[in-house]
Amino acid sequence: MLTRLERARQFLPFDALKGLQEAIKEKEICYIDKKELSEELQEELDIKLSQIEKGDKIYLKYYKNRQYIEKIGIVKEISQIKKKIILQDDVKISVSDILEIDIQY
Repeated sequence: MLTRLERARQFLPFDALKGLQEAIKEKEICYIDKKELSEELQEELDIKLSQIEKGDKIYLKYYKNRQYIEKIGIVKEISQIKKKIILQDDVKISVSDILEIDIQY
């Protein structure tokens, strides 16, 4: 004869396909095409980029993995050769992927 606990166990939820729920949630993500900047917006962005220095706290909106990501971080390095901004948390952002940038005060 089954104890009360053993009988209750048979009605517990069973996840036969581990990871299925996470996979379904991942498919729900909306992917976005990268926006092309107008000449005016590109010039404005270039001016802002030229004003940024190592140690500045900046707000960025950039394109990565078919999504736009918003981030605030402190500039660790600006690589003119590779055209990348490296933040203190070692996030590397290509200048060509930046949609918006502002210095935070």
